Amino acid sequence: MSTPHHKHTADNEVLLQWLDEHLKALNLVDTMTQPNGFNRLGYTPEEAQSMAVFKRMAQALGLQVRRDQAGNLIARWEPTEGDARMKPAVATGSHVDTVKNGGGYDGVAGVLCALGAIKQLQDDGYAPSKPIEVICFASEESSRFGISTIGSKAMAGNLPVEEIQHVTDQEGTSIREAVETSGLSWEHIQEAERSSEDLSRFIELHIEQGTRIEEAGADFGVVTAIACPIRLKIQVEGKTAHTGTTPMDRRQDALVAVAPLISFISEQARALSEEHATPLVATASTLDLQPNAMTAVPGWVELGVDIRSVDDQLKEQMVALITQKCEQLEPAHHVRMKIDTLVHNPSVRLSTDVADRLKAQGEALGYKPYVLESGAGHDAMNMAHKWPSSMLFIPCEDGLSHHPEEHASLEDLNMGAQIIAAYLRQETSDRT
Repeated sequence: MSTPHHKHTADNEVLLQWLDEHLKALNLVDTMTQPNGFNRLGYTPEEAQSMAVFKRMAQALGLQVRRDQAGNLIARWEPTEGDARMKPAVATGSHVDTVKNGGGYDGVAGVLCALGAIKQLQDDGYAPSKPIEVICFASEESSRFGISTIGSKAMAGNLPVEEIQHVTDQEGTSIREAVETSGLSWEHIQEAERSSEDLSRFIELHIEQGTRIEEAGADFGVVTAIACPIRLKIQVEGKTAHTGTTPMDRRQDALVAVAPLISFISEQARALSEEHATPLVATASTLDLQPNAMTAVPGWVELGVDIRSVDDQLKEQMVALITQKCEQLEPAHHVRMKIDTLVHNPSVRLSTDVADRLKAQGEALGYKPYVLESGAGHDAMNMAHKWPSSMLFIPCEDGLSHHPEEHASLEDLNMGAQIIAAYLRQETSDRT
């Protein structure tokens, strides 16, 4: 994008250099070119190393840093006036953990630009009249345990402690064990919950993980809603038989039965998106079959389906279509199909007031906004349950995310830091 904000100035050069240096530091590397990507799963020593860098960065800016009972780091810029310190804080932040072999911008960009915004304000000689917090959340990704946003759920007071404590990773380590190995107490993790009076607003910067901003000819995105998923597990029970001796008209092939469903899901999701103003996506994303042998007709298949939209009724409509299709496939292929709902979360509407303020600050700086919803979950969706919240998206190259080649330009990181700085200045000036 060749917009005016990408022209370098002397002031920008200072922050650009700072962002470049600290992007690498948070990722624990000397270069962002990492063919195997980044591996910082939640509640691992690798995540802890990156969080330690975050702590040092915040302290270098004069912020006070504390770790809560869920492992979140909270860096706080206190006002100089004593009474002002008692006011609710304006908060921003994200996470530093990654998926397996992931990218170095998902999450990291949010904490980097937040601290970059603090640096910019300090370099400008600004003194806030309210506290400002930069939060580095623990274990946002679901890559290790299949459960996402553990730290922000705990802070917002909606972590299902009893329900998840025995969930394990691939090595058999439970969430509870991982948390306690990190020097925390599972018995006290719910004490990470904060009062609604602690914060006034929350914003999270994130890479878009798509290409809608660029396709719209815009510079940044303002997020109005987060599409939480319905996830289905569809089990197909047929009958295992010998591939060489079982006639075609006598087979109960579970894989053949489910095959039409896979393309049906894709086709129907596309059709529903074309018919409605709000997009929907649906993916047949996991497949397991038994006995998975070259000489055996598959007798059992399990298909995982992920359905997302900010329109909850649209998600329900997609589930109904899948259910109806399964009812048609069962007798046609002489199999039994069972549908279990693994996740059924209502989508989260973010604060229009906070979004409007973010949008206005970006526009005032000469950036072109694009209003959109998020198809992926983020820490902001948990914060929004308790505090007015919104998200700021910056472009990422080719929309690529959760991949070693994930990339956001330094210019766009600088743009994000400048918008956050302008927003924080507005929210913490004497007149607000």
